Amino acid sequence: MCSLSVFVGLDYHQDAVQVCVLNAEGEELTNATRGNDWRQIAETVPRGARVFAAIEACCGAADMAEELISEAGWSVHLAHPGYVARIKQSPDKTDFSDARLLADLERVGYLPKVWLAPEPIRELRRLVRYRGQLANERRNVKLRVRALLRDHRVTVPENQRPWTKAWLSWLQTSDQFGKTTRWILDQHLERLQTLRQELVVVEKRLQEETSDDPVTQKLLSQEGVGLITAVTLRAEIGRFDRFRTGKQLARFCSITPRNASSGQRQADAGLIRAGNPELRRVLVETANRLKWRSDVWSSFSDRMRARGKPPCVVTAAIANRWIRGLYYEMKTVAI
Repeated sequence: MCSLSVFVGLDYHQDAVQVCVLNAEGEELTNATRGNDWRQIAETVPRGARVFAAIEACCGAADMAEELISEAGWSVHLAHPGYVARIKQSPDKTDFSDARLLADLERVGYLPKVWLAPEPIRELRRLVRYRGQLANERRNVKLRVRALLRDHRVTVPENQRPWTKAWLSWLQTSDQFGKTTRWILDQHLERLQTLRQELVVVEKRLQEETSDDPVTQKLLSQEGVGLITAVTLRAEIGRFDRFRTGKQLARFCSITPRNASSGQRQADAGLIRAGNPELRRVLVETANRLKWRSDVWSSFSDRMRARGKPPCVVTAAIANRWIRGLYYEMKTVAI
């Protein structure tokens, strides 16, 4: 049996993959283009060698990595594209050099790794993000409707909340629009009704997909957490125990304050920009609910407001502390 260890860098593309193979001393054995097929890639390395591979996280890379792990028996790590780009010392970019860099980072142990989510989690992410796309489209349709109202200077009934059944009924029967605008408005309202129905179907599917998942059910038992928040946390975080601390999880959720201190000046610059924007969104929404529903967080909010903190800072602080506390409750839940 071959005891050779090789280190492989994979620069992934939809139609082809650049494969660079290095030995333990960093000598280049191969740097060639192969088809987007795990069999062709596996044939590039010496038969029987122990393979340690790296591939940048991108669309399709996780599926390729999983095939190489399960079918070829390789050890494959996903790399963070942003950190890999910072490590690169040359402004030039080629598939040849990118694959070589990934192989070398894997060889010396400096590869900035990201978590390779299992297939069920990736499937749940696709469903959650599809639901998010529908919700964004619904929001955009509503914005276009409100723009038409402003454009025509339409007087909106003061005693009706927007988007309620009564408000929509008024909008459908209002005669304050021209013929063409009325037609456009009817198209928007019809699309809005279709999106509502599609969202109901997707949310039902989300409920069915996670009904037997212990992590999602535990999240649903938390105060202020509904279905969308729970499945988003489950899909985007995956495993809580892959983080070392609650603070690390909060940074991943993009809900940690960014320090901007220098010399004698001590200051912060809002929330960090790195991290997962979907997690930040649902955590901010959860924090806003907790301010009204929970006595503990309501008291915390009152204390911060008494110190002169603006509402946005209070909400971010609640979200940060809540997710850090949730980490210690969730990291022991069976996957």
